[in-house]
Amino acid sequence: MRAVVQRCSRASVAVDGSTVAEIGAGLLVLVGVSVRDSSSDAKWLASKIHGLRIFPDGEANMNRSVEDAGGAVLIVSQFTLCGDARRGRRPSFIEAARPEQAEPLVAAVAHALRSSGLTVAEGRFGTMMDVELVNDGPVTILLDSQKSF
Repeated sequence: MRAVVQRCSRASVAVDGSTVAEIGAGLLVLVGVSVRDSSSDAKWLASKIHGLRIFPDGEANMNRSVEDAGGAVLIVSQFTLCGDARRGRRPSFIEAARPEQAEPLVAAVAHALRSSGLTVAEGRFGTMMDVELVNDGPVTILLDSQKSF
């Protein structure tokens, strides 16, 4: 699984002009699921997101997790994270998981984060979403359960 984790002061998701999810300060996490991913990848990703120390402490050093900072998490599925644009100009998405595999794994990440005590909001899987974000910092971190970067 791949994730783009962005520290934010606020983020929201709208579908057909209506807001379906929003958070204040915390993390916006875009999640892509590949055909090789399983529940162990979802657990790894949730644990990494939960413990990621990218919030400032009293001395402006990134030493606090989203939980330490009292933030929330907004999870948004994004199959294009599994796109391969190394050849040509149009990305290939053959590595992206089909919805029947991807949706439960994205939900598992959200569930694991909720189970750890975090407030979690979610976009709508499989819909065209308008995602708004105020990136705080900006701070953006890339995660990959296959550790390809």
